[in-house]
Amino acid sequence: MTKLQGKTVFITGGSRGIGREIALKAARDGAQIVIAAKTGEPHPTLEGTIYTVAREIEDAGGRCLPLKVDIRDEVQIYGAVEQAVHQFGGIDVLVNNASAISLTPTLLTHPKKFDLMFDVNVRGTFLASQACLPHLMKAENPHVLTLSPPLNMKTKWFEQHVAYTMTKYGMSMCVLGMAAEFKEKGVAFNALWPVSMIATEAFKAIDTSIPFDCMRKPEIVAEAAYEIVTRPSREWTGNFFTDEQVLKEAGFTDFSHFAVNPEKKLLLDLFLD
Repeated sequence: MTKLQGKTVFITGGSRGIGREIALKAARDGAQIVIAAKTGEPHPTLEGTIYTVAREIEDAGGRCLPLKVDIRDEVQIYGAVEQAVHQFGGIDVLVNNASAISLTPTLLTHPKKFDLMFDVNVRGTFLASQACLPHLMKAENPHVLTLSPPLNMKTKWFEQHVAYTMTKYGMSMCVLGMAAEFKEKGVAFNALWPVSMIATEAFKAIDTSIPFDCMRKPEIVAEAAYEIVTRPSREWTGNFFTDEQVLKEAGFTDFSHFAVNPEKKLLLDLFLD
């Protein structure tokens, strides 16, 4: 039985990687997908645009509205939400997936990179949620899922890349605050974070020295995301989930097929002890 049939899922930054996999998973369930991302033209080193993903979504059985959106621009965010509502009649799920990363210490973090991370990660998450909320509050089972970590305040997660950590925790604080603020309205706000590092082309572009064969495929995050956004929104809100936790609760017992190389020891992701 499909759970997202006819539902509208709005995904920020979904032209590749985890966002793309979440979109395809929802599309196979019959969802209508809005891809709100900045990549309209092919990137010189990274595969995927909003239009290539749109074709994949339709081939998978879903409907897609690809929208070129700079998540830093509130006019574009609100415009994309209005186009989505006009096209599909409403919004049932928002996935705050767009994110910028720079794992640099304080003295090596350029002000432009600092601003980019805060604008995309924190401001973008806040404004996308703000723009979608009036429509989510009209939905039958509304969910906002943010790809951000649990709020782990140990020094070791700050000392190497304090700017990046602040922005990812800023996303998580949106989850924490909005879950309480909109609980009575029935809108669920949850966070999802992978236990292991995820093999995406964007990650490879950041640090080529990290071996991909010690990571998992982005499909594991998509499976967990699906499990979360199909739960009753009034019963499941304010949680900081890991992908393994969610899938174990859903009955998964074998995660080996998610590994790039099942024989390799996995690299744990950031922010988890």
